[in-house]
Amino acid sequence: MDQPKIERLLRLMKLLTLPVNYTVDEIADKLEMSRRTVYRYIDTLKGAGFAVARIGNSFHMLKEDSRFNDIEQLVHFSEEESYMVNALLDALDDTNMLKQNLKRKLASVYNSTSLADCVVKKENVANTHELIRAIEEQQQVVLRNYASSNSGDVRDRVVEPFAFTTNYIQVWCYEPESGMNKQFRISRIGAVEKCKEKWQHSDKHRSEKSDIFRTGGTEGTNLKLKLGVMAKNLLLEEYPLAERDLTQIDGEHWLLNTIIYRPAGAGRFIIGLANDIEIIEGEKVKEYLRDFTKKHLGGIIS
Repeated sequence: MDQPKIERLLRLMKLLTLPVNYTVDEIADKLEMSRRTVYRYIDTLKGAGFAVARIGNSFHMLKEDSRFNDIEQLVHFSEEESYMVNALLDALDDTNMLKQNLKRKLASVYNSTSLADCVVKKENVANTHELIRAIEEQQQVVLRNYASSNSGDVRDRVVEPFAFTTNYIQVWCYEPESGMNKQFRISRIGAVEKCKEKWQHSDKHRSEKSDIFRTGGTEGTNLKLKLGVMAKNLLLEEYPLAERDLTQIDGEHWLLNTIIYRPAGAGRFIIGLANDIEIIEGEKVKEYLRDFTKKHLGGIIS
């Protein structure tokens, strides 16, 4: 199937998810195609497993029990993925038709101009969207059969979800039982069930911020690193958000000037590239590296 046909099929899918029952003639007019083509595309959707209902003689719509409710739920982007997509698009000349087509098509699929909704693995999609809706509606939820790595138990947890981590692997929740704000890993949640109760403790909701190395905290400290070519390249490959905090010093060196919340993330990166990185500022990272070297490398070297 060539690109124009794929685009028309996607537009048809979006049209059929709207809370409006269109006739075949109306669909054909909106998509600028023949009635015969409309029927052929609907058959294609049916063949792919989507539940398309026919109402009367001429109305078609996707049933509520279809594989999705909104097209934007099919694909999700993390903050890093969103940054890379936008950076790639911005790098193209404004007159480039490919750039214009990509922006137009993304805008036609997503209600929001931001692509950074959430990043989820296929098996976590349903739970993630339940959490998103619970946050929007400020409702308590039950995390069914949550498998805790700290306590080692598997049980239900009543919580008030209020924020996601930067990469959306975890969700921040206030747990009334313990009276604490905690991170819950979405992959360890059996199911998410919304409660009738609204948030009761919103004044106690507190989440940590995340740095480019994906470590979180409440108080940040400054870190300045002088990077060689290899370190710069690997930094951007592993932590794409770092590009915002990079400036080029000369043809072979870059300065990373960023805020970190815990030294472990940056420390682990520096250890692997010690010969290509100079720490200009960052006492907490230096202390972490001294302790790490003494604890883990001392025995190996001796």
